[in-house]
Amino acid sequence: MNESIDLQNRRLIMSFQAYIDNITTKTGQTPEQIKENAVSQGILVEDMKATVFTDWLKKEYDLGHGHAMALWKYFLGHKWIVTKHSKM
Repeated sequence: MNESIDLQNRRLIMSFQAYIDNITTKTGQTPEQIKENAVSQGILVEDMKATVFTDWLKKEYDLGHGHAMALWKYFLGHKWIVTKHSKM
């Protein structure tokens, strides 16, 4: 049973990484470069809302909603975005 759960977790991690790799291929930029661009444009602000960030990604990089949300999660995971929920 534990091996099955471990395998499922590895698949989810790989699937998420594949999303990030696909974003890098599509945009020609790594998440770190996208972060630098967001900082230079003043997009990353305290108590940021997902919609503001994902709408910017869609406009700036022509990403779909799924890829934009994957970057939202990536940025949250790296603590590049602070929300009222992530402060808790």
